[in-house]
Amino acid sequence: MCSLRYMEKRSRSAGTVRRELGVLRAAINHAHRTGRITRPVAVELPERPEPKDRWLTREEAAAVIRAARTRQARLYLPQFILIGLYTGRRKEAILSLRWPQVDLEARTINFDITGRKRTKKRRGIIPISPRLLPHLRRLRKRGSDLGYVLHINGERIKDIKKGFATACTRAGISGVTPHTLKHTAATWLMQSGTDPWQAAGFLSISVETLLRVYGHHHPDYQREAAENIGRRPRNARVIA
Repeated sequence: MCSLRYMEKRSRSAGTVRRELGVLRAAINHAHRTGRITRPVAVELPERPEPKDRWLTREEAAAVIRAARTRQARLYLPQFILIGLYTGRRKEAILSLRWPQVDLEARTINFDITGRKRTKKRRGIIPISPRLLPHLRRLRKRGSDLGYVLHINGERIKDIKKGFATACTRAGISGVTPHTLKHTAATWLMQSGTDPWQAAGFLSISVETLLRVYGHHHPDYQREAAENIGRRPRNARVIA
C-alpha cells in the first residue's frame, strides 16, 4: 500500500497517516500469524514527522485561561487548562479523572485507571503542583465522592476541542490544541532547569523521549560541549 496515495485520499497529516497505517499493518501481521490470511501484505509508512515544538509562553497561557473564564465559556474549561499545564497529561487522562484518584491530603494524583489496558501512553502517579492544589480544593467542594473531577451536571465531558479552540481564538493565539498543554508542561520543566530524570518521571515519558523532543529548552543543553570545544586539550603540547 502506497502511503502517499493514502495520505492524499485521507487528506490528513503525515503523523496521522503514519499512526493509522501502523495500526493497519499490525492488524495484517496479526491476521497472518493466526492463519486468517495466507500471506502478509506490505504496508508502507510515511517518514516519522519532526516533533511539534509549539508551546505556550506563560503570558499566552494566562491569556487563554482568562479567555476561558468569560461568561460564554464552560465553567470547567479554565480548570481543564490548569490541570493540563501543571500535570502534563493528555486530554483523555484529564477528562476521565475521578475524585477517588485524587488525594488532596497526600497531594498526589493517580492517573492510572484500574483495569485499563497498559499502552505506551503511560499515565502514572504524580505529586500535585502547589499552583494546582488550591484549584483542585475548590473543585472538590463542588464535586461528589466518586464523580469526575471535570464534568457537566455530573456527566463525563466527551470532548474539549471546540471550547478550547474558542478560548484560543478569543485570546488571539493560534496553532495550539489541547495537546499543546502537554508540550507546554514539558517545555516549562526543561526551561526551569529540572533534572531530566525527574521531569521524565513526572510526565510519564522516557528520558530519551524528553531529551529528544524538549532537551533543547534546558538551560544546560549542550552547554558543556559549547564551553569545552574552545578549551585546549589537557595533553596538548605547547609550542614555544
